[in-house]
Amino acid sequence: MRSWSTGPLSPALGFPHGLPAQARHPAQGTAPRLHVLRERDPAGLRRGRVRVHGARVLPAELRPEREARRAGQRAERGAHRALDGRYRARGDARGGPDPRVRRLLPAASRDPGVPPPPRVRRAGAADRLRARLLPGRPGVRDDARPGVRRERGRGPVGDPAVGARVTAPLIHLRGGGVSVVLDATGPGLPRLLHWGQALSDDGPVADLLLTDPTPGPDASLDGPRAFTLLPTQHEGWSGTPGVEVHAGGRGAAPRFTLTSVEVAGGEQTVADGGSSAGVTTAVAREDGPVTARITAIAPSSDLDVTLTLTLDAHGVLRTSATATNRGEATLDLAALRLVLPLPERASEHLDLTGRWPREFSPQRGPVLDGTHRRAHRRGRPGHDTPLFLAVGTPGFAFRDGEVWAVHVAWGGASEYLVERLPEGAGSAGGAVVGGSELLDAGEVRLAPGETYATPELWWAWSDTGLDGLSARWHGTIRARATHPRSPRPLVLNTWEAVVFDHDLARLKELADRAAEVGMERFVLDDGWFRGRRSDDAGLGDWTVDQTVWPGGLGPIVEHVRARGMQFGLWFEPEMVNPDSDLAREHPDWLLGPAAGPGLPARNQHVLDLANPDVTEYLFEHISALVTEYAIDYLKWDHNRDLLEPVRAAAGDAPGVHVQTLAYWALLDRLRTAQPGLEIESCASGGGRVDLGTLARTDRVWASDTIDPVERQSIQRWLGVLLPPEIVGSHVGGPLAHTSGRLTELNVRLATALFAHAGVEWDLTSCTPEELAQLRAWAGLYREARGLLHSGVTVRADLH
Repeated sequence: MRSWSTGPLSPALGFPHGLPAQARHPAQGTAPRLHVLRERDPAGLRRGRVRVHGARVLPAELRPEREARRAGQRAERGAHRALDGRYRARGDARGGPDPRVRRLLPAASRDPGVPPPPRVRRAGAADRLRARLLPGRPGVRDDARPGVRRERGRGPVGDPAVGARVTAPLIHLRGGGVSVVLDATGPGLPRLLHWGQALSDDGPVADLLLTDPTPGPDASLDGPRAFTLLPTQHEGWSGTPGVEVHAGGRGAAPRFTLTSVEVAGGEQTVADGGSSAGVTTAVAREDGPVTARITAIAPSSDLDVTLTLTLDAHGVLRTSATATNRGEATLDLAALRLVLPLPERASEHLDLTGRWPREFSPQRGPVLDGTHRRAHRRGRPGHDTPLFLAVGTPGFAFRDGEVWAVHVAWGGASEYLVERLPEGAGSAGGAVVGGSELLDAGEVRLAPGETYATPELWWAWSDTGLDGLSARWHGTIRARATHPRSPRPLVLNTWEAVVFDHDLARLKELADRAAEVGMERFVLDDGWFRGRRSDDAGLGDWTVDQTVWPGGLGPIVEHVRARGMQFGLWFEPEMVNPDSDLAREHPDWLLGPAAGPGLPARNQHVLDLANPDVTEYLFEHISALVTEYAIDYLKWDHNRDLLEPVRAAAGDAPGVHVQTLAYWALLDRLRTAQPGLEIESCASGGGRVDLGTLARTDRVWASDTIDPVERQSIQRWLGVLLPPEIVGSHVGGPLAHTSGRLTELNVRLATALFAHAGVEWDLTSCTPEELAQLRAWAGLYREARGLLHSGVTVRADLH
């Protein structure tokens, strides 16, 4: 069995006395040192001190001469096959082009009866690369550079009717200083060649084709591993698979065959690649992103997949996938996860964790062999959500380092992972990063013709640390059609002031004080509906409690509006107390097994939103109240995890996936029926923060803590993903009930200023001096919110 030496290298060449700790193959990490070899031993390039195979520069000292010769022969054969076969149309037995590349050729060249045009020697990627690496060899003539023809046009992103089927199989998406390059030469799914710094033209892009997957030692595969966007064992990937599917217990790694690649949007150019593959380049513009839509089939698995990759002018890459059953038997889909390879220099990872009420606490560590997976089965993102997973160069911080990151835009169960195998991942040679919806066993069973769609993944790259990620994500979020456009009003929430003790006279006095200090929205929190004198009864009975509000909510709504403020109301629609008329009348509406509901949490259970009767009930009651009182704003809460989330009505089938989709559908329906209604996503604080939910809501409640010291950290890390105008932060009283900490008013005011600000304090208990400070602060907020809610967030790295 052959093994690679890890002993000292020749000091004469300037290398350290051992391989870097992360090097797993002699080729990895050596190419950047070529300039050292040339300076110290320029003749070595011709004496065999190094050998050049494609884009790999391999010091000869790493192998015995016999092994080096054999490895060189294998690499050269692979390179010839790649350049002469894979990246150029090959003739089949009938004299026509290879079927795998027929779709990539101009129509005139597909007819075997048409004689081929005279072959003209043109410079390809290999020529350009050799000219740079071996300047002593004859160069490439200027008149032999590939020709470029330009094609312009754009249309609705994602519309197949406007997507052009590519004629140059190297796909280059560029936008916001970022390039994403895909090798779509087939026959399988594309592989990612580059995700990072923008590449300027077709030359460097075409050169990426020479970064073939690193060959392993002889005890490994006979050929290179082609790490694709949905990696499987069929391609030699032994890590976490991109697709997990079976039919009645029978299944294997899907063997995908590429069927089409379409590019839509932006300004597009096509460069003839000459002796190597051509390049289709699409550049995103401010008025629209660029999209690559890739379809493939796996006949042995009866599965079709479609991958959609969209890059916008802010440099954010959004991806999604669908899987369709084309067979006659039911398919069980356990996972459909897209992962992207990273370079070796991405060697540290960072994500977030937490608990109530201390969300979004950072944790980081080295990228080691194996898998770092964050799987969350709470039925919602949870207080310990990673929020994003970032992998970067050693010591990356807010202002420094190169970072790659992903966010799973899903309001249900999810997973994030960073994984490294000793042999690396394709040409990148480093780890892979990705995420997906986390599916329970049997949760997605595709009948013939049915399709599963993944959540969107939001990817971002930065060479200026985490703040660079923020600038990209914030720009894309602010460009969404659903992002709030009006100035974010100052909010007074009643919870900390009155809790469940609703009294019209007291609330009117609170509204008066709120208006005096400059509040613009008054939100009546929990306690207004029937039977709700504590948190152990009433949830689900969404009618006004006549014993507390004999005249309905009209008097307080009218009083608030007379003071020039908007009116908002608290709901927790997805929950029900056992002590409620709804639970007594419809016990079959509860989410849980047929054996009976499981453990309660906060004295409540979860409603099965996949039951259309449940969502109809909720829509009718909420919409009726919004219409009756012209409510401007809903605070939508969600105060427990989903335990045993199965549907008795469906034979105890797993229910988180359909529950999440039904929740989103209910939000969409309300927004359509009530134009102008704003909704806040709250889940015991920051327990449900994701960009899928935020496409349907207007802000999130970051945490139930009003302790400004805790809030500083929470808002700093939540703000990596979310811009401040959609993060709620309120000024509380001097004593924070969640931590017992006393703080000065100026600290509390400053903390809330850098978000969507409000007050959660009994203003009737404030001194005249405190009210004056609040009034001045409210004026400052109104003056500065235009900048605070549109500018670039900058954080300090304190070492």
